[in-house]
Amino acid sequence: MTPRPLPPLLGLLALALAVPLAAQEEARGGLDLQKSHFVNVAARGKRVYYTEHFDLSGLPSYQPEQQVSGTIREWGSNYFADSPLGQYWEDGFRKYQPGVRFEYHLLTTLTATPALCLGLADLAPSRHITFDELLGFERVTRREPVEITVVTGSYNVPGWNYAIGIFVNRANPLAHLTLRQLDGIFGAERTGGYVGTVWHLELARGPAGNIRTWGQLGLTGEWANRPIHTYGYNLRYHIPLTFERLVFGGADKWNENLQEFANYRDAAGKSHLEAQQVIEALDRDPDGIGYSSIAYLTPGTKPVALATREGGPYVPMTLRTVQNRTYPLDDEVYFYLDRDPAKPTDPKVREFMRYLLSREGQEAVQRDGKYLPLTAEVVQAQLAKLQ
Repeated sequence: MTPRPLPPLLGLLALALAVPLAAQEEARGGLDLQKSHFVNVAARGKRVYYTEHFDLSGLPSYQPEQQVSGTIREWGSNYFADSPLGQYWEDGFRKYQPGVRFEYHLLTTLTATPALCLGLADLAPSRHITFDELLGFERVTRREPVEITVVTGSYNVPGWNYAIGIFVNRANPLAHLTLRQLDGIFGAERTGGYVGTVWHLELARGPAGNIRTWGQLGLTGEWANRPIHTYGYNLRYHIPLTFERLVFGGADKWNENLQEFANYRDAAGKSHLEAQQVIEALDRDPDGIGYSSIAYLTPGTKPVALATREGGPYVPMTLRTVQNRTYPLDDEVYFYLDRDPAKPTDPKVREFMRYLLSREGQEAVQRDGKYLPLTAEVVQAQLAKLQ
């Protein structure tokens, strides 16, 4: 699979949030930012980050249910073209199904849903679909897309849907948090939240749920009345949307004191990543807490174990706990497809998806060494969607 050059779809990032005013006149434009992005992603795509082998014996081996032919058109995520994984999948599948050809337009996830709802794509690899993308799909097709999880996001590889870590300064005695406490720290009072394109009033909560001091988390002594300083990503990015979905339940009101960081290049041409800036801020601030990637952890910062409910279990963030999905803030990547509910899935698409969800398909994920292979439980749930 030969990667194609990406068009300038993302435009100018919000530099003003991250670049000092004096430097803004010399800051690089959006196309310069994209060039830096392409170079970095291409370099990461060639690397194998994980050599650990996970037990995939519980996954079904691929056995064709029928021989199929034709062309499968894919529009969407460039990460399957910037790494060997897409080619691994094609080569493996065609050993069983030599009559199938692939047509790739893997430039950016921003093209995935539009291509699918306009009938240009059979499969749309993407991070989680956004509100606007889903709304557009529903209005064009009068149905919802089928969402199939194909990989678990990485542990710490920038760009490859890495798990979200919660970090504090190493001087902070805090050791663990629940997702409800995270909502209290990073979220704010609200009247509801969206699940898909539906507004849910039951997601409302009042200001009593806000957590703004360390004493509200059980810290005592000198910590009791100290304010919590929150750090995170620019809210135009997709990672905050993942955080909202996993922590806020779909609401989108953030702590009014959140300090945002964005990717930018300074006047000297040096790139500054939002994830690294969050960690650097926490390294300087004992009262800080932020979400970021563990790839940028420093000696002055530490991760916090998380639990989905009060009392635990509190799960540390490790390669194993992200892969087996006991860590609550793992991410994942999907292949979306358009299917009339009254009709079966296109046979060639169904066979290819069955291959991706097989032991052979997930062994290719492991071989590529950036995304993480699915568990048997997740695979079975996805296979059921193809019936």
